[in-house]
Amino acid sequence: MPPELYPPGAAVMAPIAGHTDIPFRRMIRRFGCRHAFTEMIDAGSLVFQGQKTLRLAQRGSDAGFLGIQLVGSDLPTLKRAAEIINDMDFDVLDFNLGCPAPKVARKCEGIRFALEDPDGAIRAFETLVSASRLPVTAKTRIQDESDPAPTVAFCRRLRDAGAKSITIHGRLMRNFYSGPVFYEIISAVRESLDIPVVANGGAMDGASFRTLLKKTGCSAGMVARGALGNPWIFREIADSSAPPPDVAEFTETIRAYMDDMLDCYGPEFAYVVARKSLLEFLRGRGYPGTLRASVSYLDSGDALKKLLDAVAEGPTERYLENLALHPESVERKLVRSHS
Repeated sequence: MPPELYPPGAAVMAPIAGHTDIPFRRMIRRFGCRHAFTEMIDAGSLVFQGQKTLRLAQRGSDAGFLGIQLVGSDLPTLKRAAEIINDMDFDVLDFNLGCPAPKVARKCEGIRFALEDPDGAIRAFETLVSASRLPVTAKTRIQDESDPAPTVAFCRRLRDAGAKSITIHGRLMRNFYSGPVFYEIISAVRESLDIPVVANGGAMDGASFRTLLKKTGCSAGMVARGALGNPWIFREIADSSAPPPDVAEFTETIRAYMDDMLDCYGPEFAYVVARKSLLEFLRGRGYPGTLRASVSYLDSGDALKKLLDAVAEGPTERYLENLALHPESVERKLVRSHS
């Protein structure tokens, strides 16, 4: 088997459109993430040098291992995009054959490309391999919940086309990011290939990440939505006894994240861009709905200070009581500040 891109036990941060920008990646690295990706980047937008896309492809000075992920289907465009990336500072080029989002599926890209035009998807992958100076990997999904054969067959074609690693999300296209993860299909792919397979799906905390690796037999796993508003997942993965954040650490983490957002985007855009991430921080952690609603109107330093002051007051007593009595029922844990 060729050398693995990721060491055993690695927790790789998935490319997530609208989230995994420089401030987000800087935040998760503080909590132990060592391998991350840019947001998913449209190959055509990169070729035409769209300013927003060029921003997505920026690398922070403290980035460490960083991959870039492309989505697309047009062969000349993919070739040119790979050539552009050759002049950038990345560690791996990943091809998205797994995204189920309607705006991607409408163009017959992502997982729909793999399902409806597998020959074209393989040609597209071969185009990237031939044009790229970087190791090229693929991210895809299972194609059947009970029969591993279709997924295995497609992944073998990717291997034969030059894939150095394949990440597999253990859910069907129609299920998006909910429902059970079919570990056995990922495991069957791993057993059938002589290249590393990275398991993806359902890693919402340290325990579920370890379950993902155990049930698939994969040596590395990918974390996606479990890290949104929850950089502590990487601390939990590294140390099963790691405590959840207390209110003081939680508040300071949001403050540092917003400082980075302001540095990256400037005050004109930072507050608007950050809203969705701030909502993820507050989700499921016992803060009142009125506070969460206020995030949708965040637009100034004064509003941010007011938000942080409210966050520092901590979650409701009802949440804390439920956490004390039924900790297993609380997905996103937040405890009182240590005195």
